[in-house]
Amino acid sequence: MARAFVVGRFQPFHNGHLEVIRSILKENSSVIIGIGSAQYSHTLKDPFTAGERHLMITTTLEKEGLYDYYLVPIEDVNSNPLWVAHVESLTPRFNRVYTNNSLVRRLFLEKGYEVTSMGLINRESWSGTRIREKMINGQDWKKDVPKSVAEIINEIDGVNRIRDLAKTDEDA
Repeated sequence: MARAFVVGRFQPFHNGHLEVIRSILKENSSVIIGIGSAQYSHTLKDPFTAGERHLMITTTLEKEGLYDYYLVPIEDVNSNPLWVAHVESLTPRFNRVYTNNSLVRRLFLEKGYEVTSMGLINRESWSGTRIREKMINGQDWKKDVPKSVAEIINEIDGVNRIRDLAKTDEDA
């Protein structure tokens, strides 16, 4: 079986991500999970650090009994033609790439990789953007993430971090 690669920002790691990883592991011997934009944190789009995202993913996967993965933080290089080589320099070898991102798909196809799209699952709720919006608006977001992720977000005061990041200097 092949080793696969998937990349995401995981801001936060949610139930859709978990289902994707489960699906990938049914078809591959292992998966490399790239924590994308690893250099960013404490912004509204990227509120969690690479270490916090790493903790969310490992804690969840281990509680689910999934161990055939490698986690690799991947910082942006801001040069699309160089990005695949950058990923290859940071990761173990892989044969397949799973993505729904058209740019990521194109970059890996041009380098000769087998690229597979995945079905989006419950996208209306299982979206990092939507989950962060729910946190800001005081809505129930915990049902959209694994229990271990909710516990980590509570531990790091992540909801208040996101609410603070959403404020402007015009807010009272």
